[in-house]
Amino acid sequence: MGYDSNAEENRQQRVTVSAPANPDKPSASGGGGFTFDKDKIDGIIKKWTDLQAELKKDYRDATLMANVKAPGKEFASGDWEKLANPSGKAFLEQNQKMQDYVKNYIDQLTAAKQKIATNEAETQASLNKHKAV
Repeated sequence: MGYDSNAEENRQQRVTVSAPANPDKPSASGGGGFTFDKDKIDGIIKKWTDLQAELKKDYRDATLMANVKAPGKEFASGDWEKLANPSGKAFLEQNQKMQDYVKNYIDQLTAAKQKIATNEAETQASLNKHKAV
């Protein structure tokens, strides 16, 4: 059976990326996975990068929420501070976990993109080698 350059090219037009495992629910198998067309991966990376930027903005807001100070020195203000800070801190913690998840996924997408480029270069070199023979 001869070398099928079309089959090799079609295989390289798609990339499968595993989703990062949920840090709150560790498992041996990790997260799910997705398959992307080669020409769409840059757009997908951009969407995740945009999400990462929004999470960073939210983190700044969450920091303020987690460190709220009582507006006065009476008991009602003190109670308000005691109720507000734990909620802000929980939001801050969850935001940080999401930022970590998104960063990990962007890293995986970027690695997949690099793998596509490497596979294309190797395939082109192989094709050139077969043409020369």
